[in-house]
Amino acid sequence: MRGVWKKRSVLAAAAAALCLLPGCHGSRQSADFTIPEEFNTAENYEITFWAKNDTNITQTEIYKKAIEDFQELYPNITVNLRLYTDYGDIYNDVITNISTNTTPNVCITYPDHIATYLTGNNTVVPLDELMADEAYGLGGSRLEFDSPGQEEVISQFLEECSLNGHYYALPFMRSTEACYINKTYVEAMGYTIPETLTWEFIWEVSEAAVEQDAQGNYLVNGQNVLIPFIYKSTDNMMIQMLKQKGAGYSTEEGEIQIFNDTTEELLYTIAEHAESGAFSTFKISGYPANFLNAGQCLFAIDSTAGATWMGTDAPLLDISQENVVDFETEVRMIPQFDPENPQMISQGPSVCIFNKEDLQEVLASWLFAQYLLTNEVQIAYSQTEGYIPVTSKAQESPEYQDYLGRAGEDNDTYYDVKIQASRLLLEHTDDTFTTPVFNGSTSLRNAAGQLIEDVTKSVRRQQQVDDTYMKKLYEDVSSLYHLDETETASAGGRDLGPLPRTAVILLAALAGAWVLIILYVIWQRRRG
Repeated sequence: MRGVWKKRSVLAAAAAALCLLPGCHGSRQSADFTIPEEFNTAENYEITFWAKNDTNITQTEIYKKAIEDFQELYPNITVNLRLYTDYGDIYNDVITNISTNTTPNVCITYPDHIATYLTGNNTVVPLDELMADEAYGLGGSRLEFDSPGQEEVISQFLEECSLNGHYYALPFMRSTEACYINKTYVEAMGYTIPETLTWEFIWEVSEAAVEQDAQGNYLVNGQNVLIPFIYKSTDNMMIQMLKQKGAGYSTEEGEIQIFNDTTEELLYTIAEHAESGAFSTFKISGYPANFLNAGQCLFAIDSTAGATWMGTDAPLLDISQENVVDFETEVRMIPQFDPENPQMISQGPSVCIFNKEDLQEVLASWLFAQYLLTNEVQIAYSQTEGYIPVTSKAQESPEYQDYLGRAGEDNDTYYDVKIQASRLLLEHTDDTFTTPVFNGSTSLRNAAGQLIEDVTKSVRRQQQVDDTYMKKLYEDVSSLYHLDETETASAGGRDLGPLPRTAVILLAALAGAWVLIILYVIWQRRRG
């Protein structure tokens, strides 16, 4: 018996030594959540909900009504709403509060952000068992509301919430990007807008539009201001271009691949059109919708969730009505390199819940997070902007189908451009993709956009963009976002980078010593 104990001790120690090698360096996992057998309605629970609303008063009212209706069903749960106008602010506050154990209970966020939250041990609750629970899971028998079953959550959207083999969030709303077109001006130039836009078409029309008269006014609009093509999110621009080209961006494991020849080719093309004045970005020139609505832009690419700002009759405007030009707005998919195989990004907020000591409090949080998937909340929120519901239960409901069928009845709830944008994603859900999520994927996304922003700024400043410039650009952006530190992460933890060479040698020697010990023990036992 003593020999067996000795052998097991040696093997355990050897395993521990092997785990000190670089492959195990810095890994963390979130602990599973134990579901209480029954929700305790005799106790009162107070939970916090952090959400974003784009300063849209209608969205705020929808949140408030959802909370009010939920509290009527569960009078022992009080939900405190905290509103933000930027996802980045939510992200920063969560990171700050992780260290003090004061995270919210429920939070609207993005999977990229959750990947970073997970580097704090046991912070975000894995939802696999909660979703599948017969009593309190999706479509559960003990719920006080009509929850969708897991099979009714659109599979592509649910998969976006999967990190390292586990679900850590529920999708809340989904959008993609769309190209909002001044059809009136494009057709006046003699062009016909194709059903599927191509990059070649966009660049050709944009270059043709920069033609001016002797007084410096642009022929297409008669004004002295025109930026034919403006892109709101340049990180999405680069990511989607690379995806359409089949070029590298990153691997699921977090390997950075963006600094490749295809990226460089794309940047040269962008630089060419930025230099002529045919292209600019939101960060450099301003909000695309403002230029579009003033007749100073032909192609404005923004989220489908931004549709209520686009067009002559847009219900939300950031410019004075006297500056709005009358034109017909057309909504299309973003430009493609291969129109037969379109690729566009899927994006939009998800909802995660944070671990707390009281399991009942976590269950209360789960109930509220799940309530946000009910038809009442999903349909109401999707009608505020160009989002679409994340469940087939809501999408196929008579109420939502009636909403889609009433496009153009007014310039508010049934604003035509907004419903066009929603239909775009509904019809092309299978053509959407998402990028790999890991701790550091947010930095990589920012770097993708920075490449375009820097090239565009450089040519506007009449700097020479050549091979030397590109090499330095890659180095600068890599350094700015710490991509040169080979610091990658998985959804379940953080890779702290390669160990120092001396440490690797030492640990390898230790592992080797343990292997020799094991072999010696086995030899001794065989002798005996």
